[in-house]
Amino acid sequence: MPIPVFRNTILKALHPDIILRLNLKPVVFEVEHEFEFPGKPIQHLFFVEAGMASMTVTFMNGAQVEVGTFGYESVIGVSALMGTKKSLNRVYTQIAGRGYSCLMEAARREFECGGQFQRLALAYVQAQLVQSAQSTACNAKHEVESRLARWLLICADRGNDDNFTMSHDFLAEMLGSTRPSVSIAARTLKLEGLIDYTRGEIRILDVAGLKKRSCECYQVIKDHLDHYANFSHSEDRSKDLRCVAL
Repeated sequence: MPIPVFRNTILKALHPDIILRLNLKPVVFEVEHEFEFPGKPIQHLFFVEAGMASMTVTFMNGAQVEVGTFGYESVIGVSALMGTKKSLNRVYTQIAGRGYSCLMEAARREFECGGQFQRLALAYVQAQLVQSAQSTACNAKHEVESRLARWLLICADRGNDDNFTMSHDFLAEMLGSTRPSVSIAARTLKLEGLIDYTRGEIRILDVAGLKKRSCECYQVIKDHLDHYANFSHSEDRSKDLRCVAL
């Protein structure tokens, strides 16, 4: 059976034997597709090939704040490999896309072998922690215009698209801000010729200009997500080969 050409960072790096053992299934993600919900069991891993999803913390009053994003570099559900039985957060699609899924049992068997899959999964978790920590610090210290620029750039990178369908109310929740503040920030970026928007449609007009308008957090997050797989490289495949016999 031929191995597909992958875009996902982890799948692209994995040895073909591991890909076969994971028994991947192609999946399509529509907008608002829910991967995880607080209190529900995590039964699958999802490797994103295209599109973007968000992880949010939901409060008792129904408000939510984004604490992580998922794109082609991501695997959704990885916390279950560390022992989590039920999800603590909501994870759902922001930009429609596609990817691959595998049963958690198959992923856990491969992870427990301690080989390449485990190294890549742990490297991704570390990159995700960097993203979450940097975003939290950014939301606490940087002005809304810079934070909005950062968020739109990350969406464009992860979703491979400069056009989004998002309301100002939604953007305010993702940035942990208020709708009036986000509306003013969006208008400022529009007047500067960096973005355009109308009736919930947002379009990036000047990527280079938006990068200059963003804070340093964008580049920190981008660098970690783009290169985390390089830090887990190893030529020792003895543990990977051991999985064949399990």
